[in-house]
Amino acid sequence: MATKIPVTVITGFLGSGKTSLIRHLLQNNQGRRIAVLVNEFGELGIDGELLKSCQICPEDGEGDTNIFELTNGCLCCTVQEEFYPTMQELIKRRDSIDCILIETSGLALPKPLVKAFRWQEIRNAATVDAVITVVDCAAVAAGTFASDPDAIAAQRQADDSLEHETPLQELFEDQLACADLVVLNKIDLVDAETKARVEELIKQELPRVVKIVESDRSQLDASILLGFQAAVEDNLDSRPSHHDTEEDHNHDEEITSTNLVLDRTFDPEKLQQQLEKLAQQQEIYRIKGFVAVPNKSMRLVMQGVGTRFDKFYDRPWKPEEARQTRLVFIGRDLKSSEIESQLVAL
Repeated sequence: MATKIPVTVITGFLGSGKTSLIRHLLQNNQGRRIAVLVNEFGELGIDGELLKSCQICPEDGEGDTNIFELTNGCLCCTVQEEFYPTMQELIKRRDSIDCILIETSGLALPKPLVKAFRWQEIRNAATVDAVITVVDCAAVAAGTFASDPDAIAAQRQADDSLEHETPLQELFEDQLACADLVVLNKIDLVDAETKARVEELIKQELPRVVKIVESDRSQLDASILLGFQAAVEDNLDSRPSHHDTEEDHNHDEEITSTNLVLDRTFDPEKLQQQLEKLAQQQEIYRIKGFVAVPNKSMRLVMQGVGTRFDKFYDRPWKPEEARQTRLVFIGRDLKSSEIESQLVAL
């Protein structure tokens, strides 16, 4: 029997830096043949395109790609319909794959996915090498996901009937509870005191001792991220979840995505300013996409977490490619028409 394919599950909330982490791994693979399964919340497949443009894996039409995109819902909810058939295809190619990376949706629970590796058809051929949870240090410092534990305790003492944990906080805690490694990302955006405070908060959420490594723009060596040999599917009992006693789980139904495709160019600075305004007007967690820039032969990648944005040119536009601006917005109770009207008016 051939050695099982090691699979690394990379989880973390929207915009934490998961795709950047995988992109860096692909570009610095040290000779490893890596397949990637990326699960997005949204229909445009932005993350999959970003990974394909890393110039390591062939793009569509240039041979067998090692990037597989699942965009029909969070993997934790579509394991049987989406994940299983894709894993079967990857297993058939096991002789040409050294490891598999799975990037979950930022809204997905990691544990239901790991449980799928107990299925006999997958168990015989693949094992979960590790679960890596990527955390946006600046976002946690701003109180986006995790509340102040002391404040929660005081509130509960005052009124036991109050529910103080939001669905997003539960998701944050579940993603941490399943981790074999926590990547504390975007540390360049906070000072040393804030970073120490976030790290202490994360340690309080971890059910066991787990190593925390710091990262600036998700740039970590493969030796840190791969080769844990944890066989996670065999020790899930040590990874508690808020949903362990539930037969099924529900996502926050008010969190939705909306896509915008415009056949026009934008000035990057003016577009970013407008997107920042939108993020203040609506509860937008994540903005990502590609922008056509006037008189530029390169495609601009624009990504935002709240009102924080970064952008870079990833590759030239292809001759046959429509130079469109394509953006995905993820947030709570989004007003799609307002988003579109404000951008069209630029």
